[in-house]
Amino acid sequence: MDEGYVKTITHQGVTTIEFFHPKGNSLPAKILADLTKKIHLAGNHAETKVIVLKSAGDKSFCAGASFDELVAIKNEAEGLKFFIGFSNLINSMRKCPKFIIARIQGKCVGGGIGIAAAADYCIALNTVEIKLSELALGIGPLVIGPAVERKIGLGAFSALAIDATIWRNAEWAKRKNMFAEVHDNIENMDEAIYRLTNHLAQSNPDAMAEIKKMLWQGTEHWDELLKERAAISGRLALSEFAKNAIVKLKENIIKEQ
Repeated sequence: MDEGYVKTITHQGVTTIEFFHPKGNSLPAKILADLTKKIHLAGNHAETKVIVLKSAGDKSFCAGASFDELVAIKNEAEGLKFFIGFSNLINSMRKCPKFIIARIQGKCVGGGIGIAAAADYCIALNTVEIKLSELALGIGPLVIGPAVERKIGLGAFSALAIDATIWRNAEWAKRKNMFAEVHDNIENMDEAIYRLTNHLAQSNPDAMAEIKKMLWQGTEHWDELLKERAAISGRLALSEFAKNAIVKLKENIIKEQ
């Protein structure tokens, strides 16, 4: 539990992938790799018709990149290796032939927004807030940027990327098409997820796969694009500005706890 987990359960055609990390469901390299692997396996699992991607707890959906691992990056190779984890996860989600439904129950930051954007359908709680904090860390939402821009458009992505300290609420995210549905309590949110996934589990898997290919048309170059973005992010993470910003933000989080 101290290092977090990723677990999977399949029931009546619905595969639920749940991740957890004690630091706000953040994404260290191991969690990123496990999520990527589990999504790939579910996408090729004959019994799986639809995937639900969720995190544990009720406070944070995902706090984004692991600050501990970010500040520990010592060279460009290590930087590339860390950020390629986000690249691999987003690419596994877009290539997965099954629809991925994201359950967003709490705050969504940085890489968490990348996950929401790469999901095919997001159902969220009305108390959720989102923020792209990467610029405030001295880097930038470079790897997740294509997925976020694809989902909400250049204008909304620019607002999130440039004003990296402001939280946007769930209604803002719904207006910008990040969230497909927003519900006023957990029970209604989970009922909506059950209704949709139960319907999809009984739908034609070939038709769903063709729709998914159509929805992601034009992203075939992302394998190389996101790798290039990962290399840039890795270099930026080495800067003195980024190192100091990450340490300062970690200290502020500790003070608030």
